[in-house]
Amino acid sequence: MKNRLLEFVVAVSAVALLSVTTTAGAGTLEDVKKRGVLRCVVSTGVAGFAYPDKSGVWKGFDIDFCRATAAAVLGDSKKIKAVTSTGKTRFTKLNANEGDVLWRNTTITFSRDVGVKLRFHGVNYYDGQGFMVNKKLGVKSAKELNGASICIQTGTTTELNLADYFHANGMKYEAVPIETNDEARQNYVGGRCDVYTTDASGLAATRSTFSDPNNHIILPEIISKEPLGPATRHGDDQWSDIVTWVYYATVTAEEKGVTQANVDKMKSSKDPEILRLLGVEGAQGKELGLSKDWAYNIIKQIGNYGEIFERNIGVKTPIGLSRGLNDLWTRGGLQYAPPFR
Repeated sequence: MKNRLLEFVVAVSAVALLSVTTTAGAGTLEDVKKRGVLRCVVSTGVAGFAYPDKSGVWKGFDIDFCRATAAAVLGDSKKIKAVTSTGKTRFTKLNANEGDVLWRNTTITFSRDVGVKLRFHGVNYYDGQGFMVNKKLGVKSAKELNGASICIQTGTTTELNLADYFHANGMKYEAVPIETNDEARQNYVGGRCDVYTTDASGLAATRSTFSDPNNHIILPEIISKEPLGPATRHGDDQWSDIVTWVYYATVTAEEKGVTQANVDKMKSSKDPEILRLLGVEGAQGKELGLSKDWAYNIIKQIGNYGEIFERNIGVKTPIGLSRGLNDLWTRGGLQYAPPFR
């Protein structure tokens, strides 16, 4: 009898503990709705990706995905707050509940997903680490950088990638540690380092801010895989689902030809998947805990994936990035969303 009673107490205690743990991590959607503002952990400023304009309004590729999330959850893409962070502080701020979601140039890795207790939600930008140098150095390849001084952001995957690459090629370098992209820009332009290394997209973004961008080249070697994507805290499956499908909604919209300009017309489409995407049919919104027009609001207010890309970092912008791996799977890229059904 005593054994059975002990087993019962242990079982009840375990359930109670699980309940507390689950409850502690849940409720982000309710918190955001009650607050009326979505808090996105972003960078301290990277041209084309996340930066405040002259009026202090945040813009960019990452910011548009933050706004897309606000459009889905609050019905208004303007209701956001940018929580700036460095490579060292981004995960701390998210896990400390200073932000609701991380939309930032952040690489998905095993240790971050498992050890830091984050949940990642797809790759919204496929990238790789590269090197930028001034043309006057006469360097054509990363394998010519032996002995160079290199600016590198601390708390990032680029530190280990850099060390591995130079070790594998029998080269040495002098690390110039920096905290933010702006600090890297100042050190690089000021001659404190010969080379700046980070994700290739970040190099292109930084170069676009120079007074003489044509005098700086990004070397051909890409030395790593850097799949960038949004993250949330462990323990809130509903919120994880929302962030995941916000991203997928933009990709599906592009694949189906749904744009800001034609989204209203597309509500009368004969394609069942488009009708489910836009909330005309199905109950996806209800299942997420959102309104039926959550994805419609994203596309109407922000646009599809291609529109977000081209507006902020595409070939017609100062950043000048081609779609490449970030094109749709139907055009040879890797952007691919599961079906809306």
